[in-house]
Amino acid sequence: MKTVDEHLADVLSGITALSPLDMRLLDAQGCTLSDDVTAPWDLPPFDNSSMDGYAVRAADVAGASEATPVVLPVVGDIPAGHSGALAVSPGQTARIMTGAPMPAGADAVVPVEWTDGDIVHVSIHRAPQPDAYVRHRGEDSVSGSVVLTAGSQLGAAQVGLLAAVGRGRVVVRPRPRVVVMATGSELVEPGEPITGGKIPDSNSFMIAAAAQGTGCTAYRVGFVPDEPQKLISTIEDQLIRADLLITTGGVSVGAYDVVKEALGRMGSVTFDKVAMQPGKPQGFGYIGPDKTPIFTLPGNPVSAFVSFEVFVRPVLRRMLGHEPLYRPTVRAVMMDTIESPEGRRQFLRGSLSVEDGRYVVRSVGGPGSHLLAGLSKADSLIVIPDEVTHVESGDPVTVMMLERRTG
Repeated sequence: MKTVDEHLADVLSGITALSPLDMRLLDAQGCTLSDDVTAPWDLPPFDNSSMDGYAVRAADVAGASEATPVVLPVVGDIPAGHSGALAVSPGQTARIMTGAPMPAGADAVVPVEWTDGDIVHVSIHRAPQPDAYVRHRGEDSVSGSVVLTAGSQLGAAQVGLLAAVGRGRVVVRPRPRVVVMATGSELVEPGEPITGGKIPDSNSFMIAAAAQGTGCTAYRVGFVPDEPQKLISTIEDQLIRADLLITTGGVSVGAYDVVKEALGRMGSVTFDKVAMQPGKPQGFGYIGPDKTPIFTLPGNPVSAFVSFEVFVRPVLRRMLGHEPLYRPTVRAVMMDTIESPEGRRQFLRGSLSVEDGRYVVRSVGGPGSHLLAGLSKADSLIVIPDEVTHVESGDPVTVMMLERRTG
């Protein structure tokens, strides 16, 4: 059998990041920036007020208090977006709105709550410090500085920053389009009657959701019966919109020939036994005129999920241009005693927590690779090395951290 590391190296060897595309800003959310972005102007581009209030010279109102308010004449209004020139001379003030440019001569803003709000002669009963409630030009970034580096993943804050520096479009690595389908004549759509040995197709939903969670655009095709020609025609129909295909089921001994026969006509797919539990039967290769990569994952849901995390997710992150490729891992204290098969790397479902300042982990669910309810309770995978056959409660283990569950 191949080791996990050997199979992972093989599937990653031919994978590169997708070619950059020029995209509209909102369409680029979740994508990876292809080039550095510099600020064409200072941020903020001018000194402005962070409060509704009155622009003043701080020295003019230094002694203001409730008992001895300072009264200043209001020489003008400055709304947000104001472009005219306005100056405040000693002993004067101007009413100013949030985001409006500071008038010449003023060095502080008195919030309206510290005044009587008058628009002719305002009474100020609290003194601001110099620079109070003033956003200074360039304090966020200066013209010509790099505000986002190549490789940055674009979330909401990054999209906002790109808009702030005037980018309506941006060059990014696009989200991979992942087509997911399950194989098996026993499958039905969720909600259909369960009769005659049928079961709902859960794998295609789970793996499509996992691909979306990785930052990809996922297309769930659904399930395909154990008929080679039907599988061929379905895959051929989907190749036009796929950067990567994933099938589940049909790679164990019982159904091996069906998948092998179908994919053997379309490209080069290798079926291997990988020294891991769960997830021993694995298939990977390239099919179609564009040599689109395809994973054929096991049909048992836990096996499919673990296979996705160990092999598919790193491939998708490389296609996205993301680093690091792998889930974070921590060392934790194992709270159960477990046995593991010699020569196979085991991935146990785990529940990770912090107790007494250290990570501890407990196994959740039973050992069966069909136990989806147990998998749903896991927030981590406990990784038992190939050569380890026994772990005592209290032993240190490596834990792969998944998304944290809430609720």
